[in-house]
Amino acid sequence: MNPKVDFDFHKDKKWRSEVNLLRRIVLDCTLTEELKWGCPCYTYQDNNIVLIHDFKEYCALLFFKGVLLKDTEGILVQQTNNVQAARQLRFTGSEQILKQEAIIKAYVFEAIEIEKAGLQVEMKKTADFTVAVEFQDKLNSDSALKAAFEGLTPGRQKGYLLYFSAAKQAKTREARVAKAIPQIMMGKGLDDQ
Repeated sequence: MNPKVDFDFHKDKKWRSEVNLLRRIVLDCTLTEELKWGCPCYTYQDNNIVLIHDFKEYCALLFFKGVLLKDTEGILVQQTNNVQAARQLRFTGSEQILKQEAIIKAYVFEAIEIEKAGLQVEMKKTADFTVAVEFQDKLNSDSALKAAFEGLTPGRQKGYLLYFSAAKQAKTREARVAKAIPQIMMGKGLDDQ
């Protein structure tokens, strides 16, 4: 146990007993406990394996390379359609976790073996993402904007492309593009301050 992470397990929150149980199970798998992104994160030789996080409706173990797990039980969940590598095991009670303890450990050990083998998830390239027509029109007519967008990291580019194309109406896409242009021109991502 990492004392820097203890505070998270002592908070008065909905899933307190469940996350403490998950912590014990994951630590039994000989991983190193760290705090990353404000969540308990478990690593093998400094590589992220699994993260414990909680939501309104459930708590979960997030496997960073979950898409590579065999998922023999068919219980891994893809958080959203845009999540490429990570998969979750979701829980809504301590009894559920205790019933699945052996399965949880098996998945964690499989994730460790994936890391030991050096397996990588093949991620979609920026070019594989849909470019909203409204944004493409701006890129075609403004070379400075095009250069600024191409200068962004692939992650930032993907963030914008997903954000723009998620809007169903053209006027919403246009408004999103217009609002994002200053951020892009400053070399910032969608959520950067």
